[in-house]
Amino acid sequence: MAHHIDVTDLNIYYGDFLAVENVNISIPARSVTAFIGPSGCGKSTFLRSLNRMHEEIKGAHVDGKVIANGQDLYASTVDPVDVRRQIGMVFQRPNPFPTMSIAQNVLAGPRLNSKRMKKSTADDIVEKSLTRAGLWNEVKDRLGRPGSGLSGGQQQRLCIARAIAVEPDVLLMDEPCSALDPISTSVIEDLIHELKTDYTIAIVTHNMQQAARVSDRTAFFNLNGVGQPGRLIEHGPTELVFSNPSEAATEAYIQGRFG
Repeated sequence: MAHHIDVTDLNIYYGDFLAVENVNISIPARSVTAFIGPSGCGKSTFLRSLNRMHEEIKGAHVDGKVIANGQDLYASTVDPVDVRRQIGMVFQRPNPFPTMSIAQNVLAGPRLNSKRMKKSTADDIVEKSLTRAGLWNEVKDRLGRPGSGLSGGQQQRLCIARAIAVEPDVLLMDEPCSALDPISTSVIEDLIHELKTDYTIAIVTHNMQQAARVSDRTAFFNLNGVGQPGRLIEHGPTELVFSNPSEAATEAYIQGRFG
């Protein structure tokens, strides 16, 4: 079941350094929310805070609240591993596990959750996940071959299949097309559009056209200067943010005057 996420008064730190300041936003279920803004403004840091990947960095921590499905993800009783099972992540560069076959890559998460799995169950997960990721027909005859042998665009779709194999509720994507050619990018964008019927999706992108094409809502991050924390400047329906932004900085960024 796709969840909406409510973020309240979130401050994100690296040690003593405040990297992102006072974010308040709701990310609706079964839709795509794009995070845009210049490099270094904290949008990827914010994205990683949504599934507690941020705290994998030594000294990194947050204060504030991230509520998904009524649960505060940063409550002391919550296991970060459970959070990451519920909220999957696809990174900027495709990162299939190099020693694993295509099928093993897809099954990596489910096998962690369930050590004993019937072959028929495993086969179903592989076919279903690769089909959802738009890759099944291209790889069904070579499931035993290394995932790293696929093209860049196929590898990224394999990573999406791996992320959805554990049946998360939310999918986070950190510039998932930045390392891909235009044709592969188009395939991933079509896939994002299809996946939002079942998932809540948040995507960081530097590509304004991509944000306009794939997202239902857009959030613009910016910072006042080097060494200053990133801040969420405005957010709303993508059409509105692009055509009639309420902040001058948003308009300047979208029109390419900085960033």
